[in-house]
Amino acid sequence: MPELKRLHAGHAPAVLAFELANRAYFAASVSDRGDAYFERFADRHSALLAEQEAGISAFYVLVAEDGSVLGRFNLYDFEDGTAELGYRVAQHVAGRGVATATVREMCRLAVVRHGLCTLRAGTSRDNAASRRVLTKAGFVPVGPAAPAALGGKPGTWYQRDLVLRP
Repeated sequence: MPELKRLHAGHAPAVLAFELANRAYFAASVSDRGDAYFERFADRHSALLAEQEAGISAFYVLVAEDGSVLGRFNLYDFEDGTAELGYRVAQHVAGRGVATATVREMCRLAVVRHGLCTLRAGTSRDNAASRRVLTKAGFVPVGPAAPAALGGKPGTWYQRDLVLRP
C-alpha cells in the first residue's frame, strides 16, 4: 500500500527517477521543467528541504512499497494560514483515484500538521484531470489564473477552506 511521506534527503534518487520517467507525460498538461531542472536536481532538492526546514513549505511524496515515487504533493508559500497546493502523479497510476485521495489527505495534513485554514491550487484550462481532482477533493473555482502563474497557460484558481472533519 502506498504511503505518503514527508520529503527528506534520501528521497532524491526516487524523486529524480519519477520526474524523468514521467517528463513527457507531465509536459502534455503542464510546462516542462526544462533540462536545467534535471541538471541541477540535487541543488533544487536541497533548496526544497531548506524551505521545508524554514517552515514556509511542506513537501510530500507518495511512495510505493518498492520505494518508487508515485506522486509529489506540495504545500508552499505559507502565509496567514493559507498555502498553495501543487501535485503530480505518475502516468501509470493516473485515473485511479490516487491523486484525489492524496489531495484529500493533504487537506487533512494542512490543518493538523501545518495549522492551515485555506488551500489554493491553480490549474490550466487544458488539464481536465487536475480540475476533476480538485473538484472531487472539495475545491471550488474562485477566479482566473494569469498565464504567468501557470507556466504560460491560462487557467483557473481553485480554493478550499479547511475544516477538520471527524
